[in-house]
Amino acid sequence: MADPEPGPIVTFGSLITQGTTLSRRGQYRKALGCFNNALKLREGHKQCLVTRSKCFLKLGDTASSLQDAEASLQRDKTFYEGLYQKAETLYTMGDFEFALVFYHRGRRLRPDQHKFQLGINKAEEAIMNCIGNPASVKLENREELGFVSRQAESRKANQKLHNKQTKDQKGMKKQEPVKNPKTERELLGRLYDDKTFLEKMLKDEDFMQTSTREGGKVADLVLDGISYLSQRRDFWQQHKPIYARVYERRVQQQRGVQGRRRKPAQVARSIMKNMEDIDMMLARGSAEESCRKAERLLKKIQGWAEDEVPNKKELIGKLHSCIGNTQMEMGQMEAALRSYKRDLDCARQNALPDAVSRALDNIGRVYVRTGRFQQAIGTWKERIPMAKSSLEKAWLFHEIGRCYLELGEAETAQDCGQKSLQSADEEGDVEWQLHATVLVAQAQVKLRNYRSAILNFERALQKARLVPDQEAQNTII
Repeated sequence: MADPEPGPIVTFGSLITQGTTLSRRGQYRKALGCFNNALKLREGHKQCLVTRSKCFLKLGDTASSLQDAEASLQRDKTFYEGLYQKAETLYTMGDFEFALVFYHRGRRLRPDQHKFQLGINKAEEAIMNCIGNPASVKLENREELGFVSRQAESRKANQKLHNKQTKDQKGMKKQEPVKNPKTERELLGRLYDDKTFLEKMLKDEDFMQTSTREGGKVADLVLDGISYLSQRRDFWQQHKPIYARVYERRVQQQRGVQGRRRKPAQVARSIMKNMEDIDMMLARGSAEESCRKAERLLKKIQGWAEDEVPNKKELIGKLHSCIGNTQMEMGQMEAALRSYKRDLDCARQNALPDAVSRALDNIGRVYVRTGRFQQAIGTWKERIPMAKSSLEKAWLFHEIGRCYLELGEAETAQDCGQKSLQSADEEGDVEWQLHATVLVAQAQVKLRNYRSAILNFERALQKARLVPDQEAQNTII
C-alpha cells in the first residue's frame, strides 16, 4: 500500500498569502489566525504587524490595532505603512488631532502617497466639526483652553479631555451623549436595526445562557456586538455631529442638492464609511447585504464628477473587486469571475498596475476553486512579469506548479518548482525554499523518480529544521 503524499507545508510565506486572501474576502477573524501564526515564525515582522492591525481595525478592536501599528514602527520610525495605519487607527478612535500629526509625518516622508493628503483633509474636517470654525468660538473659561494644550499631553489624558466635552460654541449646543432613538437611528443608519435586534435578544435570559460550539456564551457575543455598534455610534457622532448634519441639510435645501459642490474631504469621508460598512457586513456573514451596499455605492460613485473623487476610477475597480468577494462568499463563482474581470478591465484602462495584480490574483483563485487549472495557469503566467520581487515570483511559480500537479503534468510541475526554488534562493527566503523543494519532490514521486524525491525531501527536512518548523518536519518525515 502506497504511503500518503505529504500535505502542504505551513510556512511564513504561505500563512501571509492565506491571511491576505481571507482578509480580502472579509474573513478577518480567520485572517487573524494566519497572521498570529506567521508572527510566531517571524516575530516583529513589520509588514505582517500592519496587516494584522488592519484586521483588528475592521473588527472594531482599536486598542489591538494601535498596539500592532506602534510595534511596526519600533525598529523603523520612517516605515510609512506603519505611520499610515497608526494614523487611521487614531482617527477611528476619535483622536483626530494625533491622527493629523501622523498623517502629516507620513506625507513629509512619502509625498507621492495620495492617501496621506486624504487623511489630512478628513482629520482637519473632523476637528472642525467637533470645535466649529475658530472665528465662531468664544473662549470664556480656562477649561476651554485645554484644547490648545492637549497636543503636549499624553494620549490617555487627551482621551479623557475628549470625553469631557468642555467646548462651548457660539450659537451652537454642546454635543450630548446619544439618548434619543431618532438621533441614534440617524447616526447608525441601517445598523440601527441590528442594534435594536441585539438589545431585544439580550432580554431573553434563557437564550443568553446558551453556549456556542466554541464553548462561549451567547450573551458575550451579543454584548460584544452591542458594544461595537455603540462605539461606532459615538465615533460618528464626534466625526459628524448631529448639529452639523442639520446645518448641512438646511444648506442643501437653500442651494439645492444638485447645485452644491461636494468637498473632496466630505466625499472621502462618506466613501470611507461606506467601504467600512461593506467590509463589516461581509465579516459578520451578511454577504448578500454587503453585495447590495457595494452595488449602490458603485452606482453613486459613477455619478460623481472627477474633481469630487480624484481616485474615482481606482474606487470603481475596487468596488467591482468587493462585489466579487461577496459573490465568492455566496458561492456564485461565475458572477464573481465577471466582477473580477470588470476590475481587471478598469485597472488596464486606467494604467493601475497594483489593481491589475489584484484582479489577476482573484481571477486565478476563482479558476482554481472551480477546477479550471489550465485557465488559472494562464492567468498567473500573465502576472509573472508584474512581480515586484523574487519572493513574489517564488509564490507564483509555486502556485502554477501546484496546478500542473493537479493536471497530472508532473514534469512541468517539477520545472515550475525548480523555478520557484531559484527565486526563493535569490531572495534568501528559507520558508519558500522549503515550500518549493517539497513541490519538486512531490512531482518526482509522480514521475517515479524516487531516489531524487528522497534527496529533495531530505533537503526540505533540513530547511524545516532551520526555520524551525516542527509541523513541517513531521509532515516531511
